[in-house]
Amino acid sequence: MKNKKDLAKFRETVIEKYPNKVAKKRAKAIINNDPENIPEIQANIRTIPGIITQRGCTYAGCKGVVLGPTRDIVNITHGPIGCGFYSWLTRRNQTSTTSDADENFIPYCFSTDMQDSNIVFGGEDKLKQAVREAVELFNPKAVAIFSTCPVGLIGDDVHKVAEQMREEFDNKINVFGFSCEGYRGVSQSAGHHIANNELYRNLIGNDDTMVGSAKYRINMLGEYNIGGDAFEIERIFEKCGIQLVSTFSGNSTISSFEQAHTADLSLVMCHRSINYVAEMLETSFGIPWIKVNLIGADSTAKALRKIAAYFEDDELKAKVEEVIAEEMKDVNAAREAVLPKTTGKSAMLFVGGSRAHHYQDLFEELEIKTIAAGYEFGHRDDYEGRRVIPSIKIDADSRNIEEITVKRDEKRYKERMTKEKLEELQKQVDLEYNDYKGLMPQMEKGTLVIDDLSHYEMDKLIEMYQPDIFCAGVKEKYVVQKMGVPLKQLHNYDSGGPYAGFKGAINFYNDIAMMVSTSIWKEVKAPWEKEEMIEAVYAC
Repeated sequence: MKNKKDLAKFRETVIEKYPNKVAKKRAKAIINNDPENIPEIQANIRTIPGIITQRGCTYAGCKGVVLGPTRDIVNITHGPIGCGFYSWLTRRNQTSTTSDADENFIPYCFSTDMQDSNIVFGGEDKLKQAVREAVELFNPKAVAIFSTCPVGLIGDDVHKVAEQMREEFDNKINVFGFSCEGYRGVSQSAGHHIANNELYRNLIGNDDTMVGSAKYRINMLGEYNIGGDAFEIERIFEKCGIQLVSTFSGNSTISSFEQAHTADLSLVMCHRSINYVAEMLETSFGIPWIKVNLIGADSTAKALRKIAAYFEDDELKAKVEEVIAEEMKDVNAAREAVLPKTTGKSAMLFVGGSRAHHYQDLFEELEIKTIAAGYEFGHRDDYEGRRVIPSIKIDADSRNIEEITVKRDEKRYKERMTKEKLEELQKQVDLEYNDYKGLMPQMEKGTLVIDDLSHYEMDKLIEMYQPDIFCAGVKEKYVVQKMGVPLKQLHNYDSGGPYAGFKGAINFYNDIAMMVSTSIWKEVKAPWEKEEMIEAVYAC
């Protein structure tokens, strides 16, 4: 690992180059970690204009992340075609139908393609026509409408249009809208929250059918089937005899959302994107939620043991241990094969609102040290743990997002387990019931934690510390590679994956070992390194 004193230089080096006002703000978002005395970090505030953030917008979080992986909803982007980038998928979300007759709209891109005249005179009529056309062509069970920035500015009411279209189709097709204009929040995190609200309002609890006969029924929240992750997770659960009622929202369907309230336990993976639904399911229907991580073989085994402990079934506990023992044979063999290539290497992870934390488990299994990490759209509780939620101040941006009132469903509420019993179990096994400890407790003392990493800060990190691998997204990918450092996309895995579960861990071991041991990266020279450049210093 890099010398901790050396890592401490980064904050000072970067801050002194910023204007005073910017420096004061960024200083609060760049932290040298101390897991024993976790410092406060500034998070979930607006990016400073001109800094070149890696964030996405509210619309991207709502449509692109949460709703995008669902295969049988026609998702219509209401806005100019430029916003249509997220009308299609950018994260390699996969799905698997049971037959060719099943609906799968994921390969399609739906947009109203608003023009200048629609901006001036309104676009509601065009939106109605788009919904009619989608229904005529595809006859879907549901149509979702997503607002983009111009829609909010001109005042088109997608919720009113949705209501009118439901009436036009005699309520045989569920049409609903999302007020997820890109500017509504500081990042895609706002879009996640908006998506959670509307899923609860329009889909969750619509169907009381109990599908399947397994004793152990769970929901998987915050898993998006990037590169086939959900397929591996489904394989493991099926092998253990655990029924996956619903996934939010990898490899998902409308019916699975509608039946989510029939499960007996919710597992939360990406805390930031889906914790709202987890709390809604508990409040309305009595389904407890626990935090898990299915990225990494050891963490997958830990998650399975948490599930078995919750259901308190000796048969399930025995089956889980049998599956873990069987799967870990191949995992351990693969790990031993690559350790000579990976041990002692360093990594930096700047991605998502939990992934930079989840993937540290995989890097630990490879004996690779994470020396710097952060989120694009995390909140303070994603860094410091949910214990800080009561102290987080509600600002103007947060008030832009509707807080819906969720009440107990008196007819269908069922207490799966008493609070006293859950607390007793918590003492025996760290279930993380209604809890998430955050990224900081796992990172070593002195390592760097940086929220909303800017392009300049990324350049300085690489220049000063030369990590063996950098994990981020496509916006950063080619810049980092031109600096001679391999970059692994953790938004969409490039062409790799799955990386979840046991087989996913093996895939990750092999891919990372190949990347950190490939010498070609040291030979990469950017044009400005190969050619003579004229430089000058200007007096202010």
